[in-house]
Amino acid sequence: MARHRGKAVFVPYTLPGESISAEVIEERGSVIFARGKDLYAASADRVSARCAHFGPGRCWGCQFQHIDYQAQLLLKQDLLADQLSRVGKLPDSLIDGVMRPLAPASEQWGYNHRLTLSRHSSGGWGLPQQKKSGIEALAECHTTHPDLMDTLGKLDLDYEQARRLTLQRGSDGRIMIIFHVYEEEAPSLHTDLPLSVNLVLPDNSPVNLIGDAHSTVSVADRAIRITAGTYMRPNISQIGALAKEVMAALGLGGRERVLDLYAGAGLFSALMADHAELISLVESYPPAANDAEFNLREFDHIDIVEGQVEAVLWDMAAKSARYDVALVDPPSNGINDAIVDSLRGLGARRLVYVNGNPASLARDCRRVIDAGFRLQSLQAVDMAPQTFYLTAVAAFER
Repeated sequence: MARHRGKAVFVPYTLPGESISAEVIEERGSVIFARGKDLYAASADRVSARCAHFGPGRCWGCQFQHIDYQAQLLLKQDLLADQLSRVGKLPDSLIDGVMRPLAPASEQWGYNHRLTLSRHSSGGWGLPQQKKSGIEALAECHTTHPDLMDTLGKLDLDYEQARRLTLQRGSDGRIMIIFHVYEEEAPSLHTDLPLSVNLVLPDNSPVNLIGDAHSTVSVADRAIRITAGTYMRPNISQIGALAKEVMAALGLGGRERVLDLYAGAGLFSALMADHAELISLVESYPPAANDAEFNLREFDHIDIVEGQVEAVLWDMAAKSARYDVALVDPPSNGINDAIVDSLRGLGARRLVYVNGNPASLARDCRRVIDAGFRLQSLQAVDMAPQTFYLTAVAAFER
């Protein structure tokens, strides 16, 4: 970002401290969007991108390939602090007091075990281009696990009903293909590849066609079943680091009653099981709730509730339920005031909030603080090297 005649100028693929020439491509009010032309003085943090698809107007799956990894971590930390200040209206003294250094990823390349592609106009598959102007058909992707790219190169697909295609690799190396379809019409399939094939119908129901209906993710010596259509964090190698930070923030002593909201297939509940008196898991997606039932079948003190979080919490409050701790891991758009109010009404004195969107995280930090909680710590974890994405764990106390 630079400034010109009182306006903010955004120039992708440049780094702080660089000297460039640029041309304006769009103006919106007090904001200018520009394209870099000449690089006169490069940052010491600039490196050569690995991928041929990386660059202006091209694939937007990565944004930071031209930046040294240690510099990426510092930029992400600055990005999060900026959002907390501007969006969350948090004072600098609070941000400085609670924010810890961003935890680096153990793998910076080939870490994604899940790749979702859209159909290219040529009939191939790719990722959205910058500003979503089109789809970049992929010949290579250096952040995706090599096994998935190898499988993609071997596929010969002609299936017009599919709007998206997901390739997914479990911790055991097994590969699954998931077609997200417009119509409830199964394709004619033939494969001699060692993989599973599933559909996700327009109503998000999964249908198994070939092989397994699920993948397996191993975290902290626990195998977690993930059915086709159920969300899983694609950087499997880093989930353990994230889980460690979540458990540290929860600080369970063995006697707490815990809420696990937006719980998916039950990974965090599985890790909390030996450290809590009671866990109530809430998940709205039926296949994910079924996965949680399977993954947590050995625990009698974990209740699994299928339903929308707002409705379930309202029902719990009506029944005068009480909880000590709440773990909230929502979609990227975050939570609303009704959820925060319900957590207060249920008696939760500790709230651990996990979010991969710094803007909604910052907004919700303000929301939770205004509801009477105090932000105690904020630990970001890099789940997506070479991109501007990060995942943060915020711990609050009443």
